[in-house]
Amino acid sequence: MLESQKKLTNGFYAILSLPATAMGFALSVQIAALSWILDTQYKLDIHEIGIVWAAGPLAGIIGQVLIGLISDKVWFWGGRRRPFIIIGGILASLMLFALPNIGLIKESIGFLDILAIALTVALTLDLAINISFNPTRSVIADVTPEGVPRTKGYTWMQTISGFFGVLAYVISIVLGNYFLIYFGVFLVAAFSLIPLFFITEPKVLGADLNAAESENSPAITKSKSNIPELLKIYFAHSFSWIGVQTMFVFIFAFIKEKFAAEGTPLDDKSVGQIISTSFAILNTVGFVLPILLLEPLSKRIGRVKTHTLSVAIMGGGYLGVLLFATSPWIMFLFMAVCGVGWAAIVSLPFAIQSEHVDKTRMGFFMGIFNLSVVIPQLFVSLVLGKIIADSGDKSIIFMICAGSLIISAALWTLVKESKPDKNLGNSNNKEVLGGSH
Repeated sequence: MLESQKKLTNGFYAILSLPATAMGFALSVQIAALSWILDTQYKLDIHEIGIVWAAGPLAGIIGQVLIGLISDKVWFWGGRRRPFIIIGGILASLMLFALPNIGLIKESIGFLDILAIALTVALTLDLAINISFNPTRSVIADVTPEGVPRTKGYTWMQTISGFFGVLAYVISIVLGNYFLIYFGVFLVAAFSLIPLFFITEPKVLGADLNAAESENSPAITKSKSNIPELLKIYFAHSFSWIGVQTMFVFIFAFIKEKFAAEGTPLDDKSVGQIISTSFAILNTVGFVLPILLLEPLSKRIGRVKTHTLSVAIMGGGYLGVLLFATSPWIMFLFMAVCGVGWAAIVSLPFAIQSEHVDKTRMGFFMGIFNLSVVIPQLFVSLVLGKIIADSGDKSIIFMICAGSLIISAALWTLVKESKPDKNLGNSNNKEVLGGSH
């Protein structure tokens, strides 16, 4: 084990964040480019685009739970999470390469239509992301103890991942979506593979403390999962993702109708630029706040209260878009407000959940936690997509977004705070590494 991991230095936290960053970047590319390509290049309608987006969550329902369960039990290629990060990273890179080449794939195959090929590429890309996302998050819990160090691990994850998410949208704006996709092919592969040379996984999770310490790894003790609290977390988080996913998938329809009604009709390129700018702003706030605000605020008032407040602010931001976004600039302002909630949604729930589960089953419960993301994604694509497509007023998109986030904030008030971070904030290095047990 490297000295940086033993001391849990900031450099180690940064390296530990890169595999999750790779998958986050792949997801950012998908969000920035998939709907845009299907709408502008292949002329699919809103309902068909929703069907394509449904393919990924279907993969996630099985993929993350299964991979999480398997990765808790196996050990090969020098780790339990490492093999799945490698496989998923390589596969995600290949599917990103396929994304702008759906037309060429159709010509080569001949007998499949565009929708079938788009479904296959989207399904495989999301399956790859799901193969890796669970292990990239679980490994953070594996190598950090509870309390401040683990919260720091997940806030660093979001800060690093969020920075590159912003970079994805900036590239999209300045150089275009096609350049973004091909850049993503190389970044996803590099960030999935290279960090694994600097992270040592604990070979034993659970009761065999001496074996864990002999591997110079954090001691992770067996504990009972708090199912009632976990269910509260899952339901609250699922409503957050209904609002977030509705925005990601259908924002293009809102922008096209809203600004045309305001006397500013937009061409396809302009719509793509507004989408990319909106998501760049959302992610800028999303990567700046976790370390600068959410982590210190969590120490003062607790993670759950911090998260609840952040989600409520995002709901207010969505209401602002709905009521006042008469120009792109006003929309950008409210997307910055929404970024407060986005910063929390992609960082704090992982730490909150991790302290309510049996540490020897972290991968499995990370997979179960992912159901509170992918089931809402399916609901958005298969149910809300049809409702939005049939609606004559696309303002319904942000009605759904705002309502979902407000419900989520209300549900988060029912979640109990676990061990306060501030009581663990002065752990020395020996305690952080589990040597004082």
